[in-house]
Amino acid sequence: MAYSYSGVAYNETGFFSRLVTDYLEGNANLNEFYSYTPDAEGIEKAINARSFHSTDRVLLVKVLTAQYDGRATTSTVLDNIQSLLSNTTYTITTAHQPNLMTGYLYFVYKILHVIKLAEGLNEKYPNKHFVPVYYMGSEDNDIDELGVFRYGNEKFVWDGDGQSGAVGRMSTARLKPLLERLFVTMGPPGSHYTELRELITEAYMGQPTIGAATHYLVDKLFGKYGLVIVNPDNAALKSAFIPVIKDELLHGKSYTIVSEQTKLLELNYKTQAFPRPINLFYLDNQTRERIERVGERWVVLNTNITFSEADLLLEVESHPEKFSPNVILRGLFQSTILPDVAFIGGGAEVAYWFQLRSLFAHYNVFYPVVMLRQSVLWIDAQQARLRQQSGLNIHDIFIKESDLVKNYIAAHSKDDWHTTKESMDIALILDGLRSKAQTVDATLLASANAVLHRIQKQLAVLEQKMYRAEKKKMSIQVQRISKLKQAIFPSNSLQERTCNFVEYYLLYGARFFDIIKEGIQPLKNTLLIVEDSVD
Repeated sequence: MAYSYSGVAYNETGFFSRLVTDYLEGNANLNEFYSYTPDAEGIEKAINARSFHSTDRVLLVKVLTAQYDGRATTSTVLDNIQSLLSNTTYTITTAHQPNLMTGYLYFVYKILHVIKLAEGLNEKYPNKHFVPVYYMGSEDNDIDELGVFRYGNEKFVWDGDGQSGAVGRMSTARLKPLLERLFVTMGPPGSHYTELRELITEAYMGQPTIGAATHYLVDKLFGKYGLVIVNPDNAALKSAFIPVIKDELLHGKSYTIVSEQTKLLELNYKTQAFPRPINLFYLDNQTRERIERVGERWVVLNTNITFSEADLLLEVESHPEKFSPNVILRGLFQSTILPDVAFIGGGAEVAYWFQLRSLFAHYNVFYPVVMLRQSVLWIDAQQARLRQQSGLNIHDIFIKESDLVKNYIAAHSKDDWHTTKESMDIALILDGLRSKAQTVDATLLASANAVLHRIQKQLAVLEQKMYRAEKKKMSIQVQRISKLKQAIFPSNSLQERTCNFVEYYLLYGARFFDIIKEGIQPLKNTLLIVEDSVD
């Protein structure tokens, strides 16, 4: 099969915030909220500046080696891990929680974006090396979000079976009923059914936790590209963050710093993250709760756990893994343990990273290039045929359905159902009558205006009736447009925010990822359209 690739500017899609589109267009309102532009020039400057910020590479490689111990990954992944010992190796990172079955397609697109960018930089800078990294947000405890995915028209929900705390630590032992329901829905077996079922079964029934299952699944899908997965829920990695953890607990610097930058950002844009006096959770067993200072003690909310200052500092030193950064500190932790030059995220992530630049500067942590992940719209052969039959180009499909139908009818109607000319003619006549009435008696002006308003309203009603009649004549064409819009934009949203990779893997296998990766242009700020050829 042949696939065509094209792009549409984000500001032409109607699906992205003004902050995102302003950033990509270089709006000066955002200049003070980032360090490097999201383009080739910005990345080169970031690479040059990154060498002045140290990373404990020995610690990082030691932890990654341990996390991959016993896993049958690719030699490319293992080589990439070892390459991180070199000061000329850098990481291109994306982050996401361990959503069940990867959640939605943008999870996949994020990862393919970092892979493609790393490949391009390795070609451009042969004396340096760039490693694509997936930073697993395994400490997130929002099971209501992470336990949901869709396949076809069915929604699959897992509530954790009574478990709480970090989702990455949750046991997979009771997932079998949900998986069996998925396998039935996936059937009857197709060319890729068996391999996908085996992959999912080994991930979620062969691994003890959601974090381990996600690691297995992502590695099997993307290990061939050299993607390195890091799970930050680790005592050794957290030890590198102890100074910040202590400072946060004792002085709460992030609240003041981020609040000030947030106020500036809010002058023009909507913000995404809201700092607290302490931006850390306490993480233990099935607990992930906020820490608050009450007088001279530190309290873990919704528990009986409290600390004096001395006990708290001892706990940090002894068990740094029990202190989990929230959204305000997560990026700071990521850039502390990884030699990042670029971070790739969705629109909401870009927005909250803009609230953090001053915080990075305060702790002298490198602030990487912040890049919007490339969104992808997949148009299969049937949808491509519908588009062509409807006479629509790629840009047309982003137009609101009601406007698209109206435009189509206006362009293809044999009868003129518009009343614009008649309305203008009548308006001229009535305007003359209004002047005449006012001359006769000034009090008649209101009556004349009321008559004009009633006639204009009735003309609009008549035009709408004629439009509906014309629409009925073209019902087949109208249904075709509606079917296309619903297929491409399920629930009036982008596919990537609704669909799961499973339905595409069943049709195309692992080649689905190859097709997407080939089309991704990591430095071109457009939404990627991948369209299958029509036989």
